[in-house]
Amino acid sequence: MGSARDYEIVVYGATGFTGRLVAEYLAKVQRGGVAVRWAIGGRNRDRLAEIRDAIGAPSDTPLVVADAGDPATLRSMVDSSTVVVTTVGPYQQYGSDLVSACVERGTSYVDLCGEPHWMRDMIDAHEARARATGARIVFSCGFDSIPFDCGVQQLQKHCVERFGRPAPRIKGRVRGLKGGMSGGTFASLKATLAAAARRPTLLKLLADPFALTPGFAGPEQPNGMLPYWDADVGGWVAPFMMAPINTKNVHRTNYLLGHAYGTDFRYDEMMVAGLGEVGKAAAEALAKLNPLAVGRGLTPGEGPSREEQESGFYES
Repeated sequence: MGSARDYEIVVYGATGFTGRLVAEYLAKVQRGGVAVRWAIGGRNRDRLAEIRDAIGAPSDTPLVVADAGDPATLRSMVDSSTVVVTTVGPYQQYGSDLVSACVERGTSYVDLCGEPHWMRDMIDAHEARARATGARIVFSCGFDSIPFDCGVQQLQKHCVERFGRPAPRIKGRVRGLKGGMSGGTFASLKATLAAAARRPTLLKLLADPFALTPGFAGPEQPNGMLPYWDADVGGWVAPFMMAPINTKNVHRTNYLLGHAYGTDFRYDEMMVAGLGEVGKAAAEALAKLNPLAVGRGLTPGEGPSREEQESGFYES
């Protein structure tokens, strides 16, 4: 399928903050000698040309004009590529037609989504057809949720190799974290909260760790919303902002792997806040943190500075 298409990868949303970073990385890989047929996509050809020049991509890097509001342009883009990497969110507002087009054309789809109710809608609407056409629809390929999802997968692989069976219980603990939120991420969070306000039934789905495993509900999961002293890490732990989406993705991976981790698998993620009374106070403060306050004032297209990106890290 891929050999007959113009591109191996189209980065859709390259004029946005995160899309530009993805395109910049591919340009760097290409300069390093890796042969890749790729293109940058977005609504405005002139802006795409500016981004191409700004990131140092070759002048002949193709530009693909596509608009989330124009399904015909999305179908044309999808037909041209083996994989579409999209950073155009909130996905619940701008992603549905693109997923549909990818499914119908057998084109693989990759995003950075942290909007589980929309992901479930897409799974319910398209999973059977995607299996038939060979399209791979892969959500949440960013900090939500790659390090955690792949971390659990590798740990379970180690458990099977060493102990002959997967671990029935894994704790994800973030010991250190430094980074910033992009305006697009903040917009997605606001859109999800707004959707829940319009449709109160979404609150149950958003709280369900098995929201992305249709037809399967595993055992009761640990409560990651309350701070407590965790003897396994020797410190106080607090709610982790990304846990509500990461945990769902970990359980979906287990589901798609035929429950390779077991049908009794239990998993949670929390932040390590510290020791003693200071750690307790920090954990309680984190538990009260309003995620909307973290990104207040950010608009789509904005995000951490280059210095903040270079110095960012997480430790688990």
